[in-house]
Amino acid sequence: MVESSTIHNGDTAPSTRTERKFAELLAGVVKAERVSVDSHFFDDLGANSLLMAQFCARVRKHDDLPSVSMKDIYRHPTIRSLATALPAVPAVPVPVVPEEPAPAGSTRRYVLCGTAQLLIFLAYSYLAGLVTVRGFTWVSAGSGLGDIYLRSALFGTAGFLGMCLFPVAAKWILVGRWQTCEFPVWSLAYLRFWTVRVLIHANPMRFFIGNPLYVLYLRALGARIGRNVTILSPAVPVCTDLLTIGAGTVIRKDAYFLCYRAHAGRIQTGPVTLGRDVYIGERSVLDIKTSLGDGAQLGHASALQSGEAVPAGQHWHGSPAQRTDVDYVRVAPAGCGTLRRFGYGFLTLVQVCVVYVPLGVGVMYLLLTEVPALGRWLGPGTEGLTSAALYLDALVISLVVFFGFTLLGMVWLFTVPRLLNLLVKPDKVYPLYGFHYSVHRAIARMTNNKFFKWLFGDSSYIVHYLRYLGYDMSRIEQTGSNFGTDVAHETPFLATIGSGTMVADGLSIINADFSSSSFRVSRASIGAHNFLGNFIAYPAGGRTGENCLLATKVMVPLDGEVREGVGLLGSPSFEIPRSVERDIRFDHFRTGDEFRRRLAAKNRHNTVTMALFLFLRWVHVFVLTVLAVAAIELYGVVEQLLIAAYMALSIAFTAVYFSMVERVILRFRPLRPQLCSIYEQYFWWHERLWKVPDTHFNAFNGTPFKNLLWRMLGVRLGRRVFDDGCYITERTLTAVGDDATLNMGSKIQCHSQEDGTFKSDHSTIGNGCTLGVGALVHYGVTMGDGAVLAADSFLMKGEEIPQRARWAGNPATETHPVHQGSA
Repeated sequence: MVESSTIHNGDTAPSTRTERKFAELLAGVVKAERVSVDSHFFDDLGANSLLMAQFCARVRKHDDLPSVSMKDIYRHPTIRSLATALPAVPAVPVPVVPEEPAPAGSTRRYVLCGTAQLLIFLAYSYLAGLVTVRGFTWVSAGSGLGDIYLRSALFGTAGFLGMCLFPVAAKWILVGRWQTCEFPVWSLAYLRFWTVRVLIHANPMRFFIGNPLYVLYLRALGARIGRNVTILSPAVPVCTDLLTIGAGTVIRKDAYFLCYRAHAGRIQTGPVTLGRDVYIGERSVLDIKTSLGDGAQLGHASALQSGEAVPAGQHWHGSPAQRTDVDYVRVAPAGCGTLRRFGYGFLTLVQVCVVYVPLGVGVMYLLLTEVPALGRWLGPGTEGLTSAALYLDALVISLVVFFGFTLLGMVWLFTVPRLLNLLVKPDKVYPLYGFHYSVHRAIARMTNNKFFKWLFGDSSYIVHYLRYLGYDMSRIEQTGSNFGTDVAHETPFLATIGSGTMVADGLSIINADFSSSSFRVSRASIGAHNFLGNFIAYPAGGRTGENCLLATKVMVPLDGEVREGVGLLGSPSFEIPRSVERDIRFDHFRTGDEFRRRLAAKNRHNTVTMALFLFLRWVHVFVLTVLAVAAIELYGVVEQLLIAAYMALSIAFTAVYFSMVERVILRFRPLRPQLCSIYEQYFWWHERLWKVPDTHFNAFNGTPFKNLLWRMLGVRLGRRVFDDGCYITERTLTAVGDDATLNMGSKIQCHSQEDGTFKSDHSTIGNGCTLGVGALVHYGVTMGDGAVLAADSFLMKGEEIPQRARWAGNPATETHPVHQGSA
């Protein structure tokens, strides 16, 4: 390490006080690391990004120095350029009074709310069981297939309509009209809010997203929605009376517009107002009290923070959003009038009521009466719950169902979508809500099957699976980790991935364009030798070429020159160095005989992981089958209670079972921070953890039971944490303080993979912190008590947020600087 006197710009000594202070602080950071420092130390950010995050944190502790962010350092790679570019700090800083921390919640209220939530769930399960038993008894009284079909259609249709209308009625009875307000979590007001939210999310109308029927459903809940509105996002708004959408507006999938947020232990509701012909891009977030005027656009991977408004006719993108000239509506309109929309919705209802519902009810009836392994258990006391025959029947049924569906499902995926794809031509404009639209949606639903991506992901087999599915990967440079377990698309037949490219989890390929009346599928091409980080939405026409590093949550540019040989970070994106110096130490693992040996070893390990994945999933299905057969055996005694108990036990068992599976894989020990190659055995073992399903947690969002599960998985979780739908990847590397607030879609990810290098570290969320909707916290991060990370923000690795500070953006920076000294 060179002396601090050489930490300057060029051959001259630091000329300003700010330069000298920066040099001193930087020397203090690197001293313990024993790294080489020169005048262009900032240039090699791949090697020193964690050190730079520590440098930024030290600078922010000084009132007399300007606040420095990682984005500033990327743009100004020397101390002199950094000091010159940042604004001077007044000699007498203006005192800033920090926001008072939220008061600690009430443990008594927390427990009472959880108890009430459990009772509400059990009551709903009992009601569902009562209706199911009465309906099944009535269907069973039929004679002949025709009568059985008619009774199944009538009962199924009545049940379907009841499930659709009950949440709407409950919303108007429990809440009435939503108003702009706020109330504490775990309170009586929150209990009403939670009940309505759960019922809305459990409504089968969620399956009609992208259908005109879904717009009618939101109107029934109180939303003011104009004509010819297209909503493709599965994020269902809750406070619907506060939602206004003008005619001709398009909302793409994975966009959040909830009309509420959780902040510092309180639920805050507020309006979201969209004018006529507005466009909301994929993976964008609209916080409460936001609006877009007529003809305005918000691009992909963008956000509007609370109070922000886009004027009429303007196009904005980024997080925080800023004005742009990019036009995100890239498809011409087509004829799609009211009659077409009505007909599409009506035919959908006919299909559901005449085909799908009676088929489901009738098949269940025939299974219970005609299949010997089930029929002989129908009736109380037939054999007894201790009979070996019960478990043998459950074993046979679960084996046939699980592995039969696995094999037949794979054959179906590799054939039927290919045949359907012949009916939809690329780059041709089709009207919405017609035959071609139905075919396109069917292809998307079938080929985005999560089970097989989970099975094959993070292994050498994923590239073959995706190729058979329809991806264009003409020449594969196998890495053993070309894709993670979560990759999505709108059609696999127009997705091209270049040779040698590696993709982390959460990639969404946007190869369909929509307007309010039309759609078009186009090819989306990702260049060769790229690395794509987590949670990237890649659109058709993305302006990136070969040898690019696309960082986590980056917004892929749609304008300008094609970027090659660079890295891109942020939203809107800016260039950073492509290479990561400290990672090339593992390059000898990726060439020659050593690479082939390690890849073969990784393949063997991944094969065992896949076999274990299938076995553990089958065991889960077997236990659920045992419970189902036992419930059938007791049918005729306490039917309603049995069905309610089965629903409750299935959810509880699923959560506990997969939690214990993960702890067993971990040998009940915490993870330790790592920096290693993906061709080392530790990484293969860590990959195995990603195969354990965790989507079962969604049923517990907004309840104290979610916290019990996180603790069971090893998260160091404080008291009374409010978790509305957070996702934590490395549980034992995560600490969350008392009364923290975690919003829907937020993520705490304590690892990163960049090319062939894996890194992980602890992350700590302090007492009373808030993570906004869709926010992501990376590894090695510390958030001080009471700190707030705004919606859709990306808190980069190694960052430190001071107590009670508010950060926002991608990458996140302090929005209202609060100097430590004045606080």
